[in-house]
Formats: sequence, C-alpha cells, structure tokens
Amino acid sequence: MNRLCFAAILLAMALLQGSLLAQVTYDRLLKADQDPGNWLTYSGGYRSWRYSPLNKLTRENAPKLKLKWVYQMHTAHTVETTPLVADGVMYFTEPPSNVVAVDAATGRQFWRYRRATPKKVNVCCGQVNRGVAILGDRVFVGTVDAHLVALDARTGTVLWDVEVADYRTGHSITVAPLVVKDMVICGISGGEYGIRGFLDAYDAATGKRRWRFWTIPSPGEPGSQTWPGDSWKTGGGPTWVTGSFDPEQNLIFWGTGNPSPDWNGDSRVGDNLYSDSAIALDADTGKLRWHFQHVPHDVHDWDSVQVPVLVDDEFQGRQRKLIYWAHRNAFYYVLDRETGRFLLGKPFATQTWAKGLDANGRPIRLPNIDPTPDGTYVWPGVQGATNWYSPSYNPLTKLFYVASWENKGLYRKGEQEYSPGNRYIGSAPLIDLPDDPGHGAIRALNPKTGDRVWEYKLHTKPWAGVLSTGGKLVFGGSDEGYFFALDADTGREVWRQNLGGIIRTNPMSYLSQGKQVVAIASGNAIFTFELGE
Repeated sequence: MNRLCFAAILLAMALLQGSLLAQVTYDRLLKADQDPGNWLTYSGGYRSWRYSPLNKLTRENAPKLKLKWVYQMHTAHTVETTPLVADGVMYFTEPPSNVVAVDAATGRQFWRYRRATPKKVNVCCGQVNRGVAILGDRVFVGTVDAHLVALDARTGTVLWDVEVADYRTGHSITVAPLVVKDMVICGISGGEYGIRGFLDAYDAATGKRRWRFWTIPSPGEPGSQTWPGDSWKTGGGPTWVTGSFDPEQNLIFWGTGNPSPDWNGDSRVGDNLYSDSAIALDADTGKLRWHFQHVPHDVHDWDSVQVPVLVDDEFQGRQRKLIYWAHRNAFYYVLDRETGRFLLGKPFATQTWAKGLDANGRPIRLPNIDPTPDGTYVWPGVQGATNWYSPSYNPLTKLFYVASWENKGLYRKGEQEYSPGNRYIGSAPLIDLPDDPGHGAIRALNPKTGDRVWEYKLHTKPWAGVLSTGGKLVFGGSDEGYFFALDADTGREVWRQNLGGIIRTNPMSYLSQGKQVVAIASGNAIFTFELGE
C-alpha cells in the first residue's frame, strides 16, 4: 500500500511537471482571450472582460450542470480567490496567504505553499487574498504581511520573497498581482490605517522593484496642492483590486481607494488626488499619463477600486478606446482610455448624494450629505452600489453585467488622531441597518447609454462577481450560497445550486478533458461544475 501511494505521488508530480512544459509566456498572456481552455489572469485577460468564449454550456443545457469536484481549504478566513488554470493545473490562494496547486480535472492537490504570517496583522476587512499571477514557470502571490513572493509553479518552492511595505504600519496585500511583460504589478491595502498608497512593478526574475507610483503626491509633485500641510503622509489611496492593461498604448489602468481618514475630511481639505481615481500609468516607467477622479474629497469611503473594463467600439459617432466603469458611488461611467476624458455618467443604482455629473464628470453634490456626529442617511451605503467583485462584458450581447446593491448608510463623523498601525477612519458608519438591510441584483446595462436592460433580483446584497460566456450565460453567486446561471439576453434564471456557504468571489471557466467547467469558491471550498452525462 505504501508503495502504491508513493507511486501515485510520483505520477502526480510527473503530470504536473509535464503540464508546465508549455510555459505561460508574455505572448500567451497577450493572447489569453484567444485561449479559452485556460484562465491565465485574474480577470481572464488584459481587457478584464471576465468573459469566457467557451460555448459548450448553453441556456438549453445549463440545467444539466453537475458537481465535478470540490477542494476543501484549510482555513476559517473568508475566501475571495479567483482560481487560475494553466495547462491542466489550477492555482488559487487559501487565506490568509497560502497558495495551492491542484489537478484541474480532479481537484487532487499537487502542492501547497503555507505562509507563516505574524500573529497580529491589522487589516481592514479580514485576512483575505484574491489570487495569484503566473509567468513562465513561476506563480506570484502577495501576502497579508505585505510581501510579494515568487513560487516555483511545479513544486511551490519559494524562489524569492521581497518586503513591499511594513505590515506594522497598516500595510497589507490582498490584491491578485498582474503580470505585464516581465514585471509583476502589485497593489497595496491599508486605506483604513492612514498609509500612503502606491502601485509597484517588480522584476519577475529577481524580485527587484522596477518602479513605484505614489497615489498620494508629495509636496511639489502634481496634485500635491490638493493636500494641506502634512496630510499627504497619511493620505490613503490604496490599490487593492487588480487593474487592466492595454498593450497597444502600453498603459496600465488601475483604481485607487479612499483618502484617509475615511469619514472626516477636515484635516485634508481639497480634492485629495489621486484618491478615488482611475489612473493610467506607462507600463515601463510607472509615470502617470492621465487620471480621472470619480469622487473628489471623498467622505463616504467610495473607493474607485472596481475593475476597469477595456472595450474598443463606436461611441457617440466615432471609434474609440473606452473604459466601462460601474462605480461604488452608484454612477456608471464611460471614459476615453487614450485621454481619460469623461464621456458618460449615469446612476445604475439608487443614489441621493449628487444632483448629477457636470460636463467633465465631476459630481454636483447635494446639500447635507456629509457625515455628522449624529449621523446622515445617504444612498448608497458605505459598501456602495457595487464594490471590488468583478463585472463582465460580453462581446456577443454587447451588454455590461454588474452585481449591484440597493442600500442606504448612516454616516457618522468623529475625531481621529493618527497612530501608526491603528485605524485612522474618523468614526464609523453603520454598514447594515437593522430596519433597512437593503437587497441586491445582477444588472445588465447597455454600456453605451448606461440604461438598464434587465435585472435579476437577489434577496440580500451580493459580494460575488459575475462571469459571462460564449454560450450566452451569466454566472453569479449570493450570500445565501446560491451559485446560479442566467440567460445573458434576458436575465432569466436557468440553473442554480446551493453550495452551503457564502460566496464572496468571482466565477471563472476553463476546459478540462474536452468539457467546459465553471468554478467558484463558496464557504471554505472551491467548487467545480460540468455537464452531467
């Protein structure tokens, strides 16, 4: 029996080694959208459509979806990972900062990297991790104690480990990195701890830092006039959700988070650039090409960390390079990604804080919406009309799909003194109101107008993103543990399955043994489904 077990282990290792002979090159990443059998980046490709061209699953046969395999994680933390699949191997993170490689066909574990993290790490919203990146024969992961680690994709062995920032001052990494050329792009978390945010690029071979873009400018730099005194030193602006890349323009597009302190802006009077902004950076140098600020002087914690969706299409009578962006503040935006010019803005959920947006996309604020000591009711609530979980764009339907919240928040203002490594938020609002908990929906928007085409209502507010497919399906999840498939044209439910645990991640799809598989994390496990016989 022991010899049989040892032989099985050797066979699994041989299969893993063999599967990685075709390495994940930069050229493969550039063409990831043309390789639907794999899922090579956090959002499926550099354009961040979270769209799978696979069409073996359709509206007609989706009711026949059956469980393929389940992988139970060794964790009690919330799971937010999006798995990657490359040449038959699935890689995903296990919170707080572990990485697992399994057979994508069976779920059998090949290896597991376990990160030894400090006993106390201060993070905003749980010790979570959203995934890995792959280049060559290496897997890259950010850790909750603010390190970036390169692992051997065949064995899980550490190849290099660099400290990105000091976790004791409130820095952490929860973002899935993005590989661009021979670099690993990595963001930082910690906006609730008064960090000074940044976006980094590291050499994939050595771990040496290539460049850093500070999202909060220092005195004398462009934008520094929007920060009085020394407030820039604790200005926030984290970069905690994966961005997108346009190889033709050589631009990285990323969203930035809230200014600090969150709900009291008295110490940081001004627009507080480049918090709550879309930023476009030169991929080789990290230099700022343009920015668009969704929420100047934010006092509601409405981060701009949603995934930027890149689409080339006709808009307002001319062909353009566009960014579609459903924002936490309840407005849907269209930007010109060559210039950052504002093209369209329209509410996609209930909002009571702005009369509208002006010609440049700047919000026209309504009176009496700021936090007060007694509290101010505003729609949307502090978690927004959507958040970090991914939207999807389907080139067949030409619709934009987004998980949405309908909720109000009670925003309170308090005093706050900065203390390194401790919360720096200026009071705390109520996220869920007992008398009005709100609800959610999956919404399909016409991305050129922002008009709602359909919605699929949810009992509670979802924390799961969506995936659309070549079979004209939209997959999503709910806090009640339901994994479901919708008709991408109409929003009609065609299949659902309760997985027994909250779903707070994004679905993805890949090909295994000739069959299309959909996968998602629920509770503390990865679940995969394919058509039954």
